[in-house]
Amino acid sequence: MTEVLQTFTPDWISPPGDTIADLIEEREWSQADLAKRLGYTTKHVSLLINGKAPITEETALKLENVLGSTAGFWLHREAQYRAKLAQQEAEMDCQKWVSWLDELPVKELMDQGVIQKQRRNAKTKPAIVRELLRFFGVASPEEWRNYYASMEAAFRRTRTEQSDVGAISAWLRRGEIEAEGLNCPKYNKAKFKSAVQAIRQLTLLSPEEFMPQMRQLCWDAGVVFFLVPAIPRAHTSGVARWLNPHKALIQLSLYGKTNDRFWFTFFHEAAHILLHGKKEIFLDELDGGDKLESQQETEADQWAKEFLIPPEYDAQLASLKSKQAVVEFAEQLGIHPGIIVGRLQYEGVIPMDWMNKLKESFRPIPKTVTADRVRDKLEALEITEEDITDAVAWVRQDSELW
Repeated sequence: MTEVLQTFTPDWISPPGDTIADLIEEREWSQADLAKRLGYTTKHVSLLINGKAPITEETALKLENVLGSTAGFWLHREAQYRAKLAQQEAEMDCQKWVSWLDELPVKELMDQGVIQKQRRNAKTKPAIVRELLRFFGVASPEEWRNYYASMEAAFRRTRTEQSDVGAISAWLRRGEIEAEGLNCPKYNKAKFKSAVQAIRQLTLLSPEEFMPQMRQLCWDAGVVFFLVPAIPRAHTSGVARWLNPHKALIQLSLYGKTNDRFWFTFFHEAAHILLHGKKEIFLDELDGGDKLESQQETEADQWAKEFLIPPEYDAQLASLKSKQAVVEFAEQLGIHPGIIVGRLQYEGVIPMDWMNKLKESFRPIPKTVTADRVRDKLEALEITEEDITDAVAWVRQDSELW
């Protein structure tokens, strides 16, 4: 009997009292008999058997002497039961919280691989709730609302559309997760100024070349820099914030941007770090929508504008009417010509459809298409094995179409 007890690993919610009841029945003892042997009241033994009273260290030692096995077995049995009971209660809570999903960009987070992609129905929604609680690092939707409601007070928006707290918080959280646990040096303003100056010279390079250098320069100055895919409902493509008094974060979305917008957005966020307070979260979407004017945003705009093209060049800037003139002017300033074109278009010196070929588009690097990925996708769509085989062969033969 002892050996059986020691290897007992139930996979259902069964209180330790079930094992106690089985053993006293085997011995033909009553609960009163067991109570006398344990030194407990009959009521307390009844509570133990029904899972209403926990097995403490003292009780486990007594059960070892009276019923056999080890105190460790009885304590493990108790812990196992309580854990499964808590899990069952948590699952019931998740079922009650499914309406929370309406506040969050669930589809976008699935598309980005943040949470598992699956159909949303009554059966799967509790599991999705559980995944999102882990993603946000909160115990319940109420804690999520409390935390992000207080964070919202620190938001400094550039657009009236930036009101979807669920989408904004999801995008911000992705940056937080990237930065968690990174022990970069403490923020040094002088070093960051030097870093920003060096980063300006990187505008001539491709993303593959400038990105690692850019991250390192920021890192050395105590600023974490990340690219996080956009969440459309957030209407936020850039953010500057302080994760703690010694660590700043600049978070951008690279997707779909031309290099003039990307660089202006980065230097705009850098201006917030250099010029403004540590308690605010600056949410920036510099394209489209009704812009909300504020002194801080005006200062950041002006700083980025003058940092890229100093004011002493304004007169010369207004005279640029050809691609060649723009290229030569860019060489003079040591920045990419696309940045010059963006400035000329923004200020109405040239139409918006002029010289766009001088800009570069930053696009996400597509995931490698493999036979396994295609197979998984087709199986999810309930395509037949024959169709899968044909599709895999087609991809192998003509992958350029992807």
